[in-house]
Amino acid sequence: MHFKIRPAKKEDCKEISRLIMELAVYEKMPDQVKIAHEVLVFSMSYNCLTPDPQFHCSTSVELERDGFCENPFFQCLVAEVPEEHKSKEGFTVVGYALYFYTYSTWKGRSIFLEDLYVMPEFRGNGIGKGLLCKVAEVGKKKECVRLQLSVLDWNTPSRDFYAAKGAQDLTVSEGWHAIRFDGQSLDNLANEAAKI
Repeated sequence: MHFKIRPAKKEDCKEISRLIMELAVYEKMPDQVKIAHEVLVFSMSYNCLTPDPQFHCSTSVELERDGFCENPFFQCLVAEVPEEHKSKEGFTVVGYALYFYTYSTWKGRSIFLEDLYVMPEFRGNGIGKGLLCKVAEVGKKKECVRLQLSVLDWNTPSRDFYAAKGAQDLTVSEGWHAIRFDGQSLDNLANEAAKI
């Protein structure tokens, strides 16, 4: 199947937000997508005309703000198929890879792959591999020394896919745990800064 991978444009945000929700459903965590709720009032008040206006419009607003500004928080690639190969629902943007740059005090420049997703009906056509390879290429051009990502422990197909490409499972080999502060715990931590 013919497809192309290209840098996302602001106009792609509606499609990217649709794919983000599909990924969240696949990962059994649709309730974790909070950017949709942060500007829910905006999307309802402006009566966005999308299949799910509360999600797509609000997410698109945040994607546009955070990814298509002077100093973006992330970058994104999309996989697009020709019109004659569009999905059953009529979509031509069928996958995405969202990434950002980090820095390792031990190794140097790094790239972190936040999301890699391909619609189920388009899997097995090299699109996921293409997206992953393009992110690696972007990283190498920026002189990154590693590409990192997280995979849910139950997601064996993805873990096998990355392992087949040479990825190391750091949980097994080095014992790293993913740690997160968010919501009230992040607020509490930030509020402590004023007392220091």
